[in-house]
Amino acid sequence: MSASTNSLLLGNQTHLPSLKPKPISQSFLHLTKPSTLTLTLPSTRTKPLSIRCAASTTERVINFAAGPAALPENVLLKAQSELYNWRGSGMSVMEMSHRGKEFLSIIQKAESDLRHLLEIPPDYSVLFLQGGATTQFAALPLNLCNPEDPVDYVVTGSWGDKAFKEAQKYCNPKVVWSGKAEKYTKVPSFDGFEQTPHAKYLHICANETIHGVEFKDYPVPKNPNGVLIADMSSNFCSKPVDVSKFGVIYAGAQKNVGPSGVTIVIIRKDLIGNARDVTPVMLDYKIHDENSSLYNTPPCFGIYMCGLVFDDLLAQGGLKEVEKKNQRKAKILYDAIDESRGFFRCPVEKSVRSLMNVPFTLEKSELEAEFIKEAAKDKMVQLKGHRSVGGMRASIYNAMPLAGVEKLVAFMKEFQARHA
Repeated sequence: MSASTNSLLLGNQTHLPSLKPKPISQSFLHLTKPSTLTLTLPSTRTKPLSIRCAASTTERVINFAAGPAALPENVLLKAQSELYNWRGSGMSVMEMSHRGKEFLSIIQKAESDLRHLLEIPPDYSVLFLQGGATTQFAALPLNLCNPEDPVDYVVTGSWGDKAFKEAQKYCNPKVVWSGKAEKYTKVPSFDGFEQTPHAKYLHICANETIHGVEFKDYPVPKNPNGVLIADMSSNFCSKPVDVSKFGVIYAGAQKNVGPSGVTIVIIRKDLIGNARDVTPVMLDYKIHDENSSLYNTPPCFGIYMCGLVFDDLLAQGGLKEVEKKNQRKAKILYDAIDESRGFFRCPVEKSVRSLMNVPFTLEKSELEAEFIKEAAKDKMVQLKGHRSVGGMRASIYNAMPLAGVEKLVAFMKEFQARHA
């Protein structure tokens, strides 16, 4: 059997050292020079096949996606520099044993930095889990209450509604306030809804990604033995939060602090250890707490990326400084909408507009597709609104630079000048 040689040129990968060919079963993989990957496979071909991928010079886009979302450029470059050989370990983070000393140092530092950022009290555990925030919709009632126990939900958008519907399978939830009739454009006054006296917990979604509604303050459970629980997926680490006001905070990482695949749960320790017998092992907070989030193989690379983001947020001066930047970006965009004389419109009540997710529509709805298309040509992508509400949505998370928002606003004004 003859062998053919297939060459793959990897642009700008000069950090990869030259390696001598080594057998992998009947195949042979080696790097012939720092930027060329050669794969020799058993074949009946008489001529070698060469495939080359030239170095890309494509400019990075301005990504307004709601999640997975943009990551800080310096974090991406740091991860790139460490991808092949993490800090002299001789392996990538993706290859490490999750029980080895190298990864233990990564996850422990990530937790320590997150505790510093949010000033998490010592009587709270931090868990790095999987399954997205949606999995926590079931985990919460399974860990915190019995089937007959009452729990309260304030529903300010689609995610709060989904959380309530999932809880119906496991306990006795009640919607004590819903903004559905007003198309989820408000947050209630806290004396504007009647809580269940003995509710085990009061659940909110701190920031509704789809509808752009954000709590600026937080309600207090009427039951003195009840706890406040918040899904903070889309505004996690975007501003300081008094963790002690909550029994549980949970968040998917893929919007503000990392790639998809990591779910962070911050839970008061006295709430751990009460899971029902039927609770799946992977949903039992006690299992994960006792095993320091290493009961099974965690999303190692995702946790590593979160750790890099936490380090970056600390380097910016912490969450107070991050919040100032987010307020400035949001003001620029909301001002452009409000000053457009109705050409652009944001339906959300001004006092509860999200700093992270800005939904808006055009007075002439027939122009929305053109707006999105032209923005994409100008390297501004993922501006289409959620399929359930339409319109546009600009997600301007921590990693969105001020220049990105300024470019969007300039485009909006130019678009209006052409179509008003």
